Amino acid sequence: MSKRAISTDGAPAAVGPYSQAIEAGGFLFLSGQVPLDPATGRLIEADDIRDHVRCAMDNLAAVLEAAGSTLDRVVKVTLLLDDIRDFKAANEAYAEYFPDTPPARAAYQPAKLPIDARVEIELIALAG
Repeated sequence: MSKRAISTDGAPAAVGPYSQAIEAGGFLFLSGQVPLDPATGRLIEADDIRDHVRCAMDNLAAVLEAAGSTLDRVVKVTLLLDDIRDFKAANEAYAEYFPDTPPARAAYQPAKLPIDARVEIELIALAG
């Protein structure tokens, strides 16, 4: 089975030795996105967790688009929150992206997220 790296300027550049996404076996495996502004490469300045979720989801949508796919083809999401008490508010923003047949999902609070982000979201989708 072959694999292909996906990259786009529409989402923040990788901040380490990883690809924004890999296409393999009919699936797209998207690396976790934190709420970085693709234009500045910096975390967004917002108090509301909903804005952080929306930014990360918009970054993921840009990577999917670069791969020829869309959010309706997402099958699995992992949502990491720096504070699980933000779960309800994060869900409100997250639900905006999956109005019909939401994908399978896990959500949890790790000890720490990269670059002190408040949220990181990764996903798996069907390729184009």
